[in-house]
Amino acid sequence: MADTETFEPDGRAIPYADDRRDGPSLVLVPGEGLNIAYLGPLAEALTEEDFRVVRIGARRPEPGASVTMRELAQDVVDVMDHLGLECPWVGGHGFGGTVARSVAIDHPTRAAGLLLLGVETGVDASPATSEIPASARNTQLVAMQRTARAEWSRTEGIPLPPAIPILVIQGAMDEVMPPANAEALRATAPERVSVVTIDGARDLFPLTHVGETAWPIEDYLDWD
Repeated sequence: MADTETFEPDGRAIPYADDRRDGPSLVLVPGEGLNIAYLGPLAEALTEEDFRVVRIGARRPEPGASVTMRELAQDVVDVMDHLGLECPWVGGHGFGGTVARSVAIDHPTRAAGLLLLGVETGVDASPATSEIPASARNTQLVAMQRTARAEWSRTEGIPLPPAIPILVIQGAMDEVMPPANAEALRATAPERVSVVTIDGARDLFPLTHVGETAWPIEDYLDWD
């Protein structure tokens, strides 16, 4: 598994890890307040099938500074440029999927498809419903990300990118990003949105159900 490195364009400190292989490329962005480490087992499972998986985290929060979803999406694209990734699948877990949506909307030629590991809405979830320990989240990062998401949701409603295929993987028991979110998303573009539900899984399923998360990705991206 690749070590975490830091890319610092214009002083922004953006962590990433690049597991290079010869197959399809996939960018993964972590959930709200989380670092990229917990996505390592999923990345490892996919690289065993020759996927190239690049995990890209959030920039370090600066005191008193706010960022927009477009700026967070630009961070992802800047790392992609740094690594020579032209048009990978782009996705993420929870908030990371929302960032991926922004990447695909603002940079439509840079995303071959969109992978959503759970579907967020513009409403902040209660920590009490999550199986992720509060101690695992960076509170400054959570505040920065929630502000960016709230503004994007208020002005644009967390839109769906046009044209590209979208794969949603979700936990059947997820109370943070309930399955109804994905069904509502699929109803807006049934010809492009595919949904896979993992029985017994909650909101941390990319870590607790690694195989069940990796298999539909491998199948959908059609790599043998």
